[in-house]
Amino acid sequence: MTDRFNLTGLNAEVQYYQYALELVTDVFDLNCDDEMREQIEKSARHLYGLVHARYIVTTRGLSKMLEKYKKAEFGKCPRVMCEQQPLLPMGQHDSPNVSAVRLYCAKCEDLYNPKSSRHASIDGAYFGTSFHNILFQVYPTVMPAKSLRNYEPKVFGFRVHAVAALQRWQGAKREEMQQRLRNAGVDASFVEDEEEYDEDEDEEEEDETVEDGEKQRSSQMQM
Repeated sequence: MTDRFNLTGLNAEVQYYQYALELVTDVFDLNCDDEMREQIEKSARHLYGLVHARYIVTTRGLSKMLEKYKKAEFGKCPRVMCEQQPLLPMGQHDSPNVSAVRLYCAKCEDLYNPKSSRHASIDGAYFGTSFHNILFQVYPTVMPAKSLRNYEPKVFGFRVHAVAALQRWQGAKREEMQQRLRNAGVDASFVEDEEEYDEDEDEEEEDETVEDGEKQRSSQMQM
C-alpha cells in the first residue's frame, strides 16, 4: 500500500484520499462524526480495490494469483466441455462503477458471473481487463489447450439440420481464420489438431509396416 507505483494518480480518483490511505495503513487518527467516517471508510475500500488491480500485475501479485488459480479458488468453468477448467477473475472495464467482476475461462474463452452474491458485488475495475492476459504471458505453461468440442443437438441420433449447417459454416470460417493466423506466423493449433496429427502418424506407421510385410513376402516367394 505504500508503494508509489501502486498509488500514482489515485489521489485524483479517490475522495478523501489521504484519510483513506491512513485508514488502510492503520495510521488513521482523526476525530470526526459518523457520517464523515462512513465516507472515509467507503473511500478506503475503493482505494484498496484500485491498488489491488495494480498489485496483481506485479511479480509478487502474479505469483500469488497463480497459486490461487492452480487451486481453483476462483471456481471452475460451469461448461461441461471445459472439464472443470479453473477460472480467473477479471473486469470488463478499467474504470470503476461500470460493471461487476466476471470469471474468465481460458479454455472456452468466455465469461461467467460469480455464484456468490458477495463476489458479484465486487467492482470489475478492482481486477482490471489485463490481469488474466498478463498472467498467461508470464506463465505460458498454465495456459490450457484450446478445444473445438461443442455440444451437438440430435434427434434419434441425427443432428438437427439448422445446427449442423451452422457448425459447418463455423468450421469453414475457423479453418479460414487458422490459415490467416498461420500465414502471419501465429500458432493457431487446437487440441483436436494434435490428436489428428497423432492419428495420421499412427496410420503412416501402419502403412509402412504393411509395405514392409509385403516386401518380405514377395522376396520369400522369389527365393
